[in-house]
Amino acid sequence: MAPPLSSVLLLDLDDTILDDTGARDECWRVVCNEAAEARPGVDPEALLREVERVRDLFWSDADRHREWRPKMREAWGRIASDALAALGVDDPTFGSVIGDRHFELRDAAIRPLPGALEALHHLRSLGVTLGLVTNGGSEGQRAKIERFALAAHFDYIGIEGEVGYGKPHRAAYEAALRSLGAAAEDTWMVGDNLEWDVSGAQAVGIYGIWLDKDGRGLPHDANARPDRIIRSLSELLPTA
Repeated sequence: MAPPLSSVLLLDLDDTILDDTGARDECWRVVCNEAAEARPGVDPEALLREVERVRDLFWSDADRHREWRPKMREAWGRIASDALAALGVDDPTFGSVIGDRHFELRDAAIRPLPGALEALHHLRSLGVTLGLVTNGGSEGQRAKIERFALAAHFDYIGIEGEVGYGKPHRAAYEAALRSLGAAAEDTWMVGDNLEWDVSGAQAVGIYGIWLDKDGRGLPHDANARPDRIIRSLSELLPTA
């Protein structure tokens, strides 16, 4: 049985409120096809395979992830350039063009997850104090917040590029708690990332809820153990 709704909720942004990665693979496929049309001799399927390989390797390193996530457009250009180089095309400028195009397509495809905005409205109507804690650069994250009119829902917005710390650094959560005047033991953190939104929050005493939006279940090799697993933000709402 789920515990009573907390009076303070911290929420992640990407893939918790907004569907940020749902169109990722299709966007890369479109971009690779366009790149092949622009550059004869480039096989779109081979380029896509290299993009996926380089992408997974690029983001697997925690230090590199922390360095590049505030500048996603440039990161995608770097990934595209490395993928091209693996196919024998040494052209970082063309890689940047591909990265920019992926950024445009990916940004245009972002949508709120089903029921997410309605859940925020309902939580606010219940008097729940909401804080947003998100990694990434200020410009990109603020643009999404403004585009979907999210600021009105939150009493605190903590963006890595503005706060100076990103999840899972404890300072990212502590800044939110301090701003909201909340105690860790009275606060829940909800997000899709087991390390950033669950383990990191639990390390400072916050109740960690994992949003498993695809319903795949906890990975067998996961180190994190969420206090609760939900499929959508609407599951946080009390039932009649």
